[in-house]
Amino acid sequence: MLGAANLQEELVKNRAKELRGKSVINWVNELLKEVDDKHNRIENTLQTSNSTNKVNKFDLEKIDNNRIFHISQIRNICMQYRLKFLDTSFFKGDYPSETISKINELERNHDIEIQGYKIIAPSILFKLKKADDPLLFAPIGNNLYYLIDKWGNDINATRKIKYWPVRTFDNFAFTLLLTTILLTALCHQLFFGVEGTVAHFFIVFLFFLKGVIGMALFFGVSLGKNFTEYSWQSEHDKIQ
Repeated sequence: MLGAANLQEELVKNRAKELRGKSVINWVNELLKEVDDKHNRIENTLQTSNSTNKVNKFDLEKIDNNRIFHISQIRNICMQYRLKFLDTSFFKGDYPSETISKINELERNHDIEIQGYKIIAPSILFKLKKADDPLLFAPIGNNLYYLIDKWGNDINATRKIKYWPVRTFDNFAFTLLLTTILLTALCHQLFFGVEGTVAHFFIVFLFFLKGVIGMALFFGVSLGKNFTEYSWQSEHDKIQ
């Protein structure tokens, strides 16, 4: 009759068969070194990434379809929230260990080494180390990108309103016009009282329009900022 089995002893015997006389400490060190080497390679690839002509051949049967996005969809998000979509070589922030582990797991599952990483983030993260909702992507061809991970704080929804005027030149022009109309409406009665005419309103409008455009040009030229439609894929924040 068979006696009870000691599972711990069975585990030790199985490990001994696999190690074939090798020290357990050496075996553990080799495993840890293998993990460290993989993580170091991934971090180095992230820091030197160049997405030009890079395509990653993911196994379509294992891929998460909800993480695939077209460049047009990425552009819309960048436009709405004044974000940049650049190679990770320009990114100054740190990558969480969980992100490195997700990349490692993706590479193992799809039997590839991921290249050409790109990231969505506010422009400040390409200058300083902060954490404000970066999204890490890998190109998979045909202007499609696979979302690997996101981390940090959720981006402030007010950015969508705050940067609407500088999204495009048309938005900027509309904002200047609306600002001028509001200033004119507020000050028209102050200048001309209740007897003001349409002609008077137009005179005040032209006065404020000149001032608003002048201030916009002064600050625009001094800061050198570009419209989001031109800067979302540029490493430069200013007009070149």
